[in-house]
Amino acid sequence: MEQLNTWLDLAFLGHLLLVAATTVIGYGLFRFLLGATRKRLEGRTSHWARYASVIANRTRNTLVFVFALMLALKLVTLPVNWEMALAHGWFVVLALQVALWLDACARLWTRDLALSRFGGIQNPVMATIISVVVLIVVWAVMLLSILANLGVDITALIASLGVGGIAVALAVQTILSDVFASLSIGFDKPFEIDDFVVFGDVAGTIEHIGLKTTRIRSLSGEQIVCSNTELLKQTLHNYKRMNTRRIVFQFGISYRTPADKAKAVTGLVKEIIDAQTEAKFDRAHLAAFEESRLLFEVVYIMQTADYNRYMDVQQAINLRLLSGLDELGVEFAFPVRELRMPEQTGKAVQ
Repeated sequence: MEQLNTWLDLAFLGHLLLVAATTVIGYGLFRFLLGATRKRLEGRTSHWARYASVIANRTRNTLVFVFALMLALKLVTLPVNWEMALAHGWFVVLALQVALWLDACARLWTRDLALSRFGGIQNPVMATIISVVVLIVVWAVMLLSILANLGVDITALIASLGVGGIAVALAVQTILSDVFASLSIGFDKPFEIDDFVVFGDVAGTIEHIGLKTTRIRSLSGEQIVCSNTELLKQTLHNYKRMNTRRIVFQFGISYRTPADKAKAVTGLVKEIIDAQTEAKFDRAHLAAFEESRLLFEVVYIMQTADYNRYMDVQQAINLRLLSGLDELGVEFAFPVRELRMPEQTGKAVQ
């Protein structure tokens, strides 16, 4: 009996050494192959090389060790319950590692998608939203697969998650509407970061586009936070995408101006605008006879959308118009009402 126990102890020790040695050798071999793969992929910028690189970098040493250990355990005879646990362990380890690989690939894909489709850093929120959705799907599928492999009935679980999801959606429908509005902003791109926009009584530069709100820096300096849903309900003017600026301005001259001088005013205006290199003359007309002035309407096109340059050009036109009308002997009209009293022809009553 003692000899049998000794033999069993030796057999157990032999199996233990075999498993340990195989685990160490297998782990070392896997680490060597991973290191060689990473070194081979260094510096490569091709599409598939980048994905292979993130897969190699996301391979976890702990899971590799467990994988080598389970591979070594296949070399020895195990009890039935251990065999069943080992079979489930294979699936759990592989599922976790595959989920990590898919996680890394999904992050790289959404980052590439943001750079190519959504303009990079101009729309980082799009990459965030898509990445979160993809990662939730990947890890949810992994978790459900592991539970199913362990014998858990996931049908009822999925059904309960569906009902719970509907309840949560109803509870946070306002937040979800803002999130979907953020998605709409990302896909349609009515504006981007650094765009100057005007809507309602708000005018400013887009600073940040978030999941729920958009932050705008107003002209007066304060930050304005707008709900994405409410923002998309507004009629929004995006001035950054304006290539040219059509300018209409009016001025009035006195009714005492002779017809020939009034006719010369349009030529003077055209000459003044043509002298501005960034402005293109469109038209100038005596547009209307108003109560106290002859109204002229002038239209020209600014060849740049820069508002400061427009104001510089408009100022130059106004100053030149002042001196030009003075040289013509034409006066600007003033809102003065003139009353004419009839002459008294009768005799005063005594």
